[in-house]
Amino acid sequence: MEVSRTRALRGPNLWSRHTAIECIVACTETERDIAGLPGFETRLRARFPAIDLQPPSGGRPISLAHVQEAAALGLQVSVGCTVSFSLTKETVEAGTYQVVVEYSEEPVGRLAFELAEALIRAALDDTPFDLDDALFRLKDLDGDIRLGPSTGAIVQAAVARGIPYRRLTEGSLVQFGWGSKQRRIQAAETDLSSAIAESIAQDKELTKKLLHAAGVPVPLGRPVEDAEDAWAAAQEIGGPVVVKPQDGNQGKGITVNVSTREDVMKAYESAREHRRHILVERYLPGHDFRFLVVGKQLVAAARRDPAQVIGDGQHNIKELVDIVNADPRRGVGHESSLTKIRFDDIAIAHLAKKGYTPETVPAKGERVMLRNNANLSTGGTATDVTDEVHPELAACAVAAAQTVGLDIAGIDVVCQTVQEPLEAQGGGIVEVNAAPGLRMHLTPSFGKGRPIGEAIVNMMYDDPAEDGRIPVVAVTGTNGKTTTTRLIAHLLTVSGLRVGFTGTDGVYVERRRIDTGDCSGPKSARNVLLHPDVDAAVLECARGGMLREGLGFDKCDVAVVTNVGVGDHLGLNFITTVDDLAVVKRVIVDNVAETGYAVLNAADPMVAKMASHCPGAVIFFAPDRNHPVMSRHRAQGKRIVYVDNGAIVAAQGNIEHRVPLEAIPLTRNGTIGFQVENAMAATAAAWALDMDWESIRAGLGSFVADASTAPGRFNVFGYKGATLIADYGHNPDAIQALVKAIETMPAKRRSVVISAAGDRRDEDIRQQTQTLGDAFDEVILYEDACMRGRDEGETIALLRAGLAGARRTGSVDEIKGEFVAIDTALERLGSGDLCLILVDQVEEALAHIGKRVAEAS
Repeated sequence: MEVSRTRALRGPNLWSRHTAIECIVACTETERDIAGLPGFETRLRARFPAIDLQPPSGGRPISLAHVQEAAALGLQVSVGCTVSFSLTKETVEAGTYQVVVEYSEEPVGRLAFELAEALIRAALDDTPFDLDDALFRLKDLDGDIRLGPSTGAIVQAAVARGIPYRRLTEGSLVQFGWGSKQRRIQAAETDLSSAIAESIAQDKELTKKLLHAAGVPVPLGRPVEDAEDAWAAAQEIGGPVVVKPQDGNQGKGITVNVSTREDVMKAYESAREHRRHILVERYLPGHDFRFLVVGKQLVAAARRDPAQVIGDGQHNIKELVDIVNADPRRGVGHESSLTKIRFDDIAIAHLAKKGYTPETVPAKGERVMLRNNANLSTGGTATDVTDEVHPELAACAVAAAQTVGLDIAGIDVVCQTVQEPLEAQGGGIVEVNAAPGLRMHLTPSFGKGRPIGEAIVNMMYDDPAEDGRIPVVAVTGTNGKTTTTRLIAHLLTVSGLRVGFTGTDGVYVERRRIDTGDCSGPKSARNVLLHPDVDAAVLECARGGMLREGLGFDKCDVAVVTNVGVGDHLGLNFITTVDDLAVVKRVIVDNVAETGYAVLNAADPMVAKMASHCPGAVIFFAPDRNHPVMSRHRAQGKRIVYVDNGAIVAAQGNIEHRVPLEAIPLTRNGTIGFQVENAMAATAAAWALDMDWESIRAGLGSFVADASTAPGRFNVFGYKGATLIADYGHNPDAIQALVKAIETMPAKRRSVVISAAGDRRDEDIRQQTQTLGDAFDEVILYEDACMRGRDEGETIALLRAGLAGARRTGSVDEIKGEFVAIDTALERLGSGDLCLILVDQVEEALAHIGKRVAEAS
C-alpha cells in the first residue's frame, strides 16, 4: 500500500461541505480485498478494537484504502473530535483510491492519517502498535491547537447566527464576517476593546482611583516600594490586608487576609516574583465573586471558591487532590471547564499555617482550603449566582466597566452576598479585568451555564438580522468565466460598492491589482474576503483550486456557471469525463445560500442539470427564450434572461427589463455570440443581487473588453489597416466560439497564431486546429519553453495533425517562441486582413502586441 498526494480540503469541496483530508492510496492486487490477507483483520482489531469497518456499497470488497479511511476517522473520534464524514472512491486506475476523511483541526486530521497508515503497517507485518500513545498524541495535539472554551463559545454563537469565521492564527485571534463587515476577537477581547482601557485595567491602583472618583466602592490601599513599606501600608490601613501585583492577572502573586509583619513580608516577596510594582490594600471579608459585563449589561455572575478538598477519613490531602484532579472536567491550563488543583509550595505553605502537611488525613466531611485566592487557574471552583444579583449591584459592576472603558470586563467583587448593594454590606470592587476568562460562566462547577458567546456576538453585531456577510458571487465554467467575473465586478462597482475580485491574472480591490498570477483559487478568495475595504466579492473559481483545496468560502449569494461544453483539462486529477468535470463545477452551486441564486446556462445540458442541486433559486440564461428549459422555467413564474429583437431581456412572469445589445460594447452590437452569453450571465447575477436596473444598464454600457479591462479576452487592435484579435482561448469550445465570432467580421485574408497547453489530451489539441483549418487561410504554429510535460516538437506535431485535410488553410508555418510567431504574423499582414493571436503568456504577449501597434501608428 502506498499513500501519496495528501491534501487538506479547507472549504466545501467535491465530496462534501466538510473540511477534510484527501489522499491517494494505491493498493496491490492482494491489498484490494483484505479477505485475501490471512489474519489481517484479526490483527487489526486487536490493535484498534474501536475501528468500524463498513463494507463498501454494491458488495465490493474492503480494501486497505477502506481500512485507511476507517482508521483515520476512528482515531479522531476516539479522542473526542467531532467528525463523522468519510469515503473511499476507486479511481479509473485499477487499485488506486481517493480516501477522504473529515477533520475538525487540520494538523490532527493529518496526524490521524499518518497513525492510520502506521496501524495498517503494524497489522500487515504483525508488529506492535501503541494505541495509547497514538491516542495521547492526537488528544494532546488537538488540545494544543483547537480553540479554548472562551473563544470557542463565541465562535459557536457566531456560527449559530450564520456569521462566517476564520482563524487568523493558531491561537485565539479570530475574524468574524467578511470584508467591510468583518469584526475580530482574541479570546474575550474584541476589536473595539480599547488599548487604553486595557492598560488602565492592568494598573490596579489607577483603576481604584477612577472607580473611587466615580463613586464605586473600592478597598483603600496604596502602592509600596519594598517589603518594609508593605508592612507600613498594612499598619496604615489597619486590620487584614491583600498584597498583590499592581498589574497582575489570573491571581498570580496575590495573597489575601494577612495581618502579621511576617505574613505581609512573605506576601510581598511572593508578589515580587511576578511583578515589580506591588499594591497593598484593605482585605474585604466575604466571598469572591466574578461579574461579567458585556457592553452595558451584566450577563453573568459566579461565586468563586478557592481550591479545596473534602476529607473522607481515609485519604491524605495529597491523595484527595489526586482524586479531585482525576475528574475528566479538569485539565491543564484553560482547555477544560475546570483546571487541575495546583498542589505547589504555595498550597503546602497554606496548609502549614493550619498545622497540616500533605500527608494529613482530614476527618470525614472536613473542608480543607489549599489557597486563599479563588482563581480557577489554580484549581478553584465557580458557582453561578447570576439570577440572585441585586439590580444596584449589577449597575455598580456595569459602571465599573464603563468607567475603565472596557466593552467586555470581568469585575471582581468581594462581599457577603450578591443580594444586597455593596454599600449596605461594606463590600467593594477589587479588580476590573480585561480579556476575562469565560469558562466559569459557560460551564460553572455548580449551577447553570450562561450564553456568554451569544451576548458577545450580539454586542458586536447588534442588528439581529446582521450576519457579517457581504455579497459573494462565485463564477466558474469552461469558458467565459474571467470576462463574466470582471463584468459582474464592474456592475457592482457602478452601483456604488467597493468590489474585490479574483481571476486568472490577479486579485483586484477597488480596481487596483493587489496580487498577480493565477489567483482563481481558494487562497485568493479568502484574501479578498479578508480585506477590510471590500463591500462585495466576485470570485472566479477554477476547477484546479476546487480540487486542490475546496472553496474559499462556506456559501455564496450567487453561483454563475457559464458552460461545461466538451470540457477542458480532462484526464487530470482523475477527472476524465465531461460528467466528472460538471460535478466539480457544480460545487459552487451546491453551496449557494438558501436565499441566493444559481445563474445557469440553460443551453448547456450539463449546466442545466445543476439546477436540482441548488439550495436557493435559479435564473436560467440562453439566447433562445423558447428553449424547453427556459420556457418551462418562465411558465413557473421564475427568472430567465434571453435575447430578443437585439436586446438582452430579463423576464419574470409579465415583467421584463430590456437592455439593447448596441448599448453593450462588449458584444459589438450583438455580433460576438460568446460575449452576449457572458453579458447575459452577468446581467442575471446583478439581478440576483437586486441591483437597480439603472445601474445594470450603466454598467453594461461602460464596460469595454480591452487589454487593460479584460486582458486576453477578445482584445481588438488596429494594425496598419488590419485587425488583430488577441485571445486566451485554449480549448475546443473556446476555439469554436472564436471562429463563430470572427466569421461576422469581414476580412480579405485570415491568419491565426496558435500553440497549445501540453497538459491537454492529444485529441483536445488536435481538435483545436481541426476547427481553425476550416476558418483561416494561414496558420502559424508556435512552441515555447514551457511545454507542460511534452517533449519538444510533440505539441506542434499534434496541432499539425489536426490540420490534415483542412478545407481552407493553405499555409502552415512552425515557429519557435511566442513573440517571434507574433512578429512573423504581423509582418505578413496587409490592409483589410484579420489575424487571431491565441496568446499563452497573456500579459507579456499583450504588452508585445501593444508595443508593435504603437510603433506602427
